[in-house]
Amino acid sequence: MSSTAIFINVFTLGCLIFAFIRNRAKTRQALIVAVKSFLRILPIVFTIIIFIGLFLGFVSPSIISEIVGEQSGFGGVLFVALLGAISHIPSLVSFPLAASLIKSGASVTAVAAFITTLTMIGIVTLPLEIKELGKKVALLRNGISFVFAIIIALIMGSIL
Repeated sequence: MSSTAIFINVFTLGCLIFAFIRNRAKTRQALIVAVKSFLRILPIVFTIIIFIGLFLGFVSPSIISEIVGEQSGFGGVLFVALLGAISHIPSLVSFPLAASLIKSGASVTAVAAFITTLTMIGIVTLPLEIKELGKKVALLRNGISFVFAIIIALIMGSIL
């Protein structure tokens, strides 16, 4: 475990102990709410973990590095950006997938494109967005977000 993870865990435990000393009833109630929330999202998290495992089991690292690796160029970044734009998975759960992709040979630029388009663009929610904001505004927002997501990915790739 990294020193950062140890620090975060110790800090969190310290805050929990402090809260428990200050008000046992509220802390106990907060822990119950937290456990219920954790149990509610657990099936989704397990589903995504299974999906990641199956994906990495069926797709070899050589294919990943060929499609979205450094040598894939802008086409690979664009492919992953489009994949991120149409995906509807929680961004928190996508981070382990991103780490797995990097370990399998994907470029930082491609993974940054995936994460940014995943969080900034909503193809799945586009009908609702059109209904609430209007077709022109919804399409303009998604189009501008896609362009900026690519720019962000390219900057991240050049920095990292």
